[in-house]
Amino acid sequence: MTKRMPPPAGLSVHAKGHEKLKGHLAMLLFAVLIAGSFSFGGLAARHMDAEPLTLWRYVITIAVMAALAFGVFRVPVAWPRQAWRFVVLGGLIALYMLTMFMALEFTNPVSTGAVFTLMPLLSAAFALPVLGQKTKPGVLAGLVIAAGGAVWVIFRGDVAAILAFDIGAGEMIFFVGVVCHALYVPLIRRFDRGEPAVAFGFWVTAGATVWLVAPGIRGLVETDFSALPVVVYAAVAYLAVVTTAGTFLLLQYASMRLPASKVLGYGYLTPSFIILLEGLLGHGWASPPVLAGALVTACGLALMALLPD
Repeated sequence: MTKRMPPPAGLSVHAKGHEKLKGHLAMLLFAVLIAGSFSFGGLAARHMDAEPLTLWRYVITIAVMAALAFGVFRVPVAWPRQAWRFVVLGGLIALYMLTMFMALEFTNPVSTGAVFTLMPLLSAAFALPVLGQKTKPGVLAGLVIAAGGAVWVIFRGDVAAILAFDIGAGEMIFFVGVVCHALYVPLIRRFDRGEPAVAFGFWVTAGATVWLVAPGIRGLVETDFSALPVVVYAAVAYLAVVTTAGTFLLLQYASMRLPASKVLGYGYLTPSFIILLEGLLGHGWASPPVLAGALVTACGLALMALLPD
């Protein structure tokens, strides 16, 4: 009987490197999609309250994820094992979404954006107790550099605005949501039981919707949909299909290939992509100091991505 030889070690290393590269590309696309959602979300928020708007987008997302999971990819329809996993994950995402809109009632997007930059570092901290992942000093340095550049971009290169930053009620509310999202990323890998990504995403979406029914159902029922402009429908479609469903899949895909600290580090690129998008749309380009901050962020992320996990 001939003994089977193990595959060459080089192929295994090459395969792992290829998978990590795909994880980094997935998170680049993630940042682009999130950046695009700011313009659409702002347009829709002018005509609907946050609670019914969020519930509406998640109801549509459930339909989209169901079509992908059970229609396109033909995943067998079955109640998931340990369904409590999706209640927990869905609750974390739902709380993040709600606190973001609640915070904007007390503060401005600049301040909430500054709080958002804490997410990757918090995720790296949660990765230790949840997954046993330790963030190496080099990766941590990359995160800190990227965070500094992101804060500079968010505050438009205004030193006075950075120094005047004050932690108020809105910032504290959104900080709760940021902590939830930071915990969500390592829990994806911890709660994975081998389900297809589309099925996992569907059940997370369903879990989030369960949490959103109570605060949003009344406003959604009372909404006069015939009076809503077309831009609201376009915005909800983008948020439900592209932002929500697309980023669910991308985040889960990358989380299975990259450490939690590297995954959410790409969130730092969102302000830079917003600047690029606004310039391409003819809304004006950012000032040189702001562009310099975006470059610092990119350098920090490049350092983080190239270093070993």
